Amino acid sequence: MSSPVVHGFPHLDTVRAAITALYRRLSYDGIQGYATSVLPADVAFADHDDLHLGAQRVARALVQHLHLPDARMIVGFREMRHAAAVELAAGPEYFIELNDRFRGHRRDIGAALAHEITHVLLHRLGLEFPGTRDNEILTDTVTTYLGAGWLLLDAFREDGVSSQKLGYLTPEEFGYVLAKRAAVFGEDPSPWFTSPQAYPAYRAGQALARRDEQQPPLVGAGWAGRVRYARERRAAREGGGAGAGLGSSSAGPYSFEGVGDGLRVCFSCPTCGQRNRVGVRGRVRVRCGVCRAVLTCDT
Repeated sequence: MSSPVVHGFPHLDTVRAAITALYRRLSYDGIQGYATSVLPADVAFADHDDLHLGAQRVARALVQHLHLPDARMIVGFREMRHAAAVELAAGPEYFIELNDRFRGHRRDIGAALAHEITHVLLHRLGLEFPGTRDNEILTDTVTTYLGAGWLLLDAFREDGVSSQKLGYLTPEEFGYVLAKRAAVFGEDPSPWFTSPQAYPAYRAGQALARRDEQQPPLVGAGWAGRVRYARERRAAREGGGAGAGLGSSSAGPYSFEGVGDGLRVCFSCPTCGQRNRVGVRGRVRVRCGVCRAVLTCDT
């Protein structure tokens, strides 16, 4: 619990891929079913609450929030290396084990349960990434985007002598996903934070999420971005290699395809990360085929 906390955005590519995969699996309509986050009152855990009954109550609230009405969670505590674990081979009952340290840190039980119960959801959806690391990042991202992950960011605490963080994302990456969610549903999670360190991390993630909306060819792009885009568009039209520039990688904000009058720009949707292609023909409006966001572009 006192190990140094990694900051910044080292997992950003995987986080963005996770948001795209979630939209593709659930669809726009499915995502809309999670428009309201789990509320603090639903997962509150007072020191005087019975440990096991309280954990069952919080687990039940998270099961309902994540639309898993058929999954009954049995929560236990034991000494273990990790914060928690869930047995996915069982069913219809699922067994979750929490680290014994949560006996004395009950305010964070909801965060640990949110991550593990999302594992159950992803298991039922058949959505997974290859490799343990990427799959855990997927789980954190989905937990957050579907309205339960603010608990994980709120479990982040850091001072001069100790630190604690749950989950695999950095605090700022949790803030980034929360900001992406907030932009879709108009929901501000910051009043729910009890950790003094959660709000700055959220703001840092929010700043990066807003920059996603300010990349060419979107009309929100800044002056420098528009100048760069125009230079690379000109080079692409002429068929020169210099025109690839920033967009030469599919992970970049944009890339060009074709030459001359057949030139098209491929760019990432700032909402879901899906790559969209549109002809280079001035100002156009594009509807993302995955999340239905309407994007105004100056191509």
